[in-house]
Amino acid sequence: MGYKGSSSLGLLCGFAFLTLTLHLTYGDLSYSIPEEMKRGSFIGNIAKDLGLDVATLTSRKARVDSERNRKRYCEIDQRNGDLIIAERIDRDSLCGKKAACVLKLELVLENPLELKRLSLHIQDINDNSPQFKDDVVKLEIRESAYKGARFLIEEAHDADVGQNAVQTYSLEKNDNFVLAIERNTVQLVLDTELDREKQQHINLFLTAIDGGSPPRSGTVVIQVTVLDANDNAPVFSQDVYKASLPENAPLDTVVVIVSATDADEGVNGDVTYDFGHVSDEDEKLFSIDRKTGKITIIGVTDFEEETSFEIRVKARDGLGLTSQAKVIIDVTDVNDNAPVIHLKSLTNPIPENVAPGTEVGIINVQDADSENNRQVRCSIQQNLPFKLVPSIENYYALVTTAELDREVVSDYNITITAIDEGSPPLSSSKSVRLSVADVNDNPPVFEEQSYSAYMTENNKPGSTLCSVTARDPDWRQNGTVIYSLLPDEVNSAPVSSYLSVNGDTGVIHAVKYFDYEQFRSFKVHVMARDNGSPPLSSNVTVSVFITDINDNSPQILYPAAEGNSFMTELIPKAAHGGSLVSKVISVDADSGQNAWLSYHIVKSTDPGLFTIGLHSGEIRTQRDISESDSMKQNLIVSVKDNGQPSLSATCVLYLLISDNLEEVPELKDMSYDENNSKLTSYLIIALVSVSTFFLTFIIVILGVRFCRRGKPRLLFDGAVAIPSAYLPPNYAEVDGTGTLRSAYNYDAYLTTGSRTSDFKFVRSYNDNTLPADETLRKTPTDFEAFGDFDASPEEINVE
Repeated sequence: MGYKGSSSLGLLCGFAFLTLTLHLTYGDLSYSIPEEMKRGSFIGNIAKDLGLDVATLTSRKARVDSERNRKRYCEIDQRNGDLIIAERIDRDSLCGKKAACVLKLELVLENPLELKRLSLHIQDINDNSPQFKDDVVKLEIRESAYKGARFLIEEAHDADVGQNAVQTYSLEKNDNFVLAIERNTVQLVLDTELDREKQQHINLFLTAIDGGSPPRSGTVVIQVTVLDANDNAPVFSQDVYKASLPENAPLDTVVVIVSATDADEGVNGDVTYDFGHVSDEDEKLFSIDRKTGKITIIGVTDFEEETSFEIRVKARDGLGLTSQAKVIIDVTDVNDNAPVIHLKSLTNPIPENVAPGTEVGIINVQDADSENNRQVRCSIQQNLPFKLVPSIENYYALVTTAELDREVVSDYNITITAIDEGSPPLSSSKSVRLSVADVNDNPPVFEEQSYSAYMTENNKPGSTLCSVTARDPDWRQNGTVIYSLLPDEVNSAPVSSYLSVNGDTGVIHAVKYFDYEQFRSFKVHVMARDNGSPPLSSNVTVSVFITDINDNSPQILYPAAEGNSFMTELIPKAAHGGSLVSKVISVDADSGQNAWLSYHIVKSTDPGLFTIGLHSGEIRTQRDISESDSMKQNLIVSVKDNGQPSLSATCVLYLLISDNLEEVPELKDMSYDENNSKLTSYLIIALVSVSTFFLTFIIVILGVRFCRRGKPRLLFDGAVAIPSAYLPPNYAEVDGTGTLRSAYNYDAYLTTGSRTSDFKFVRSYNDNTLPADETLRKTPTDFEAFGDFDASPEEINVE
């Protein structure tokens, strides 16, 4: 029996005759290597042979692909550009008895797509010994056989080819037979006639020797049995039978019928048929009817696996004489293979900012059929920003045709369809899901162009003012929005001292309380920034409006209490009803309805004598002054705002009905202090002051009255108008709301050197006022006779 394998000596000898050749024709590479090389063995340096550096091979994703999706027998070492063995190559199983065994590969380079043919010529090594089909060959020969008769012996088979195949045969020396070799046929030639009486059985040893180094051999035993006379062997009608068979033919299809005849009669002329030496694969595909010689299919033939078969057929008569014929079966191709789509390379995901025309994938389409059956057309569906560009033979490049936008379409399902040109045509499809990677190309966008926020004054620090929201259609960190306040100033203070913004939610909080009376509105700018690289941002303006609450009571400007003295006004006895007597002037720091003021007389000496304008604060007589009216009149006036709840303030007006000062009772000291602990000291100081200046005061009054005896005259000619500075800051004049109106102006005349007993004369410039009003400032003690008006303004509460 032969031995199939590789010895170290044989492999060494194989390398001895190996010539590793390379040809570079139009960029194609060709190498010659022996079979059975170990994994990782060096074939050649791709980088050097192509004139490329190793870095270029890596960046262009150089790889080796085999045609028709065969095993990957070799690969590229990316570290140095070497082409090395990836899997053991057995030439005998790969190419069989073909004289030339070429493994066709493709070297693929991307960016741009480039294809180079790579041919590996597999050289045979002597790793198989010659083998006969049977260990023992039996021959039955009549003793009447003449000298020179030839008897066919089935030849030995060697899986190797060329020089390593069977080269010679050797027959063990014997007395009757010699060996004859003609056209690859082995025959025993009868050299000495047989004598059955001398030797009925003869054993011969036939050895087949190949041409390898060292040579391998195989031996068969030929057992010859000497019989009685039988002169004729079977004869085939043809030396070579040829048949054509479509691939995938149904089982039991008749391929060909062989026929042989024997001239002998009876049992000696009966012929049976059998296969000669066939491979195991052929025995699984074909069978022969021993009686009829009909060869039929028992397996599936595939044109893509084997295009033709060569089978030896033997015819044997009843007494063992044989003859041989050759049967050649050609397999024809049918379109039984649909195209196969291979995705060789794909950039996934692809950045959304790639330029149109960018190569994102490489498609390879294979069809195992032949001729027109393997011609393929490849396409993708319409309305996609991609197209297939034919590149090299059965390769296509998938390229972009338009700009991509992940925010519009984030994924594409691309269906690749391949159709061959067979009849009928076959097709296949493959779906590729291509994702678009996000690029930070969108800044955050606020939901509104501007925001307005309203906050009531006196708010609590930390109160929520409003919320701003910005959207960023980008993905993950590119779409994460962070909010912040842009540096600015409000009332000369940093904006951060008034407001803060939550960086994650955009909620704006008040850092401190607001006072409407300090400022009523301001603007801040909020920035929304994403987390991309580089980050993108946008700004929005937030207008903050402070709303007023009724937190300020009305402030009475006139009459104004200065210390413990009160304003006193003179009213002529001849005053008619409707005459303007005085006016209460007040303001409110609030705004709107909170500053709408109304005036009310809550208490008076004579309730029917005076009235006050509800919104003007003008005090007028309701009727003419009569002799029965008390000289000393006082009014308690309440000023209320219109807020909820309403706030108020009160004042007291002291009025004297008199035409001259002579009728005025002696002034009494009204000095007093609520602080009982200092009352004695104040009384002593007041008594000394009054005693010291009393005489001087009387002399001055008498002198004035003497000079102006005809009618009451003003003591001093210096007129001082109430200055505008008398109004507190930030107070607005609102017509009809109780604040100071420009339609009324007064002149005030004051004495000098006295804090407790001063005269004030007020002159109105309104046509309805009295022509000559005189006002006397006195202390509360001078009005004890007025009745119960002994309470200070601070002690009066008006609901």
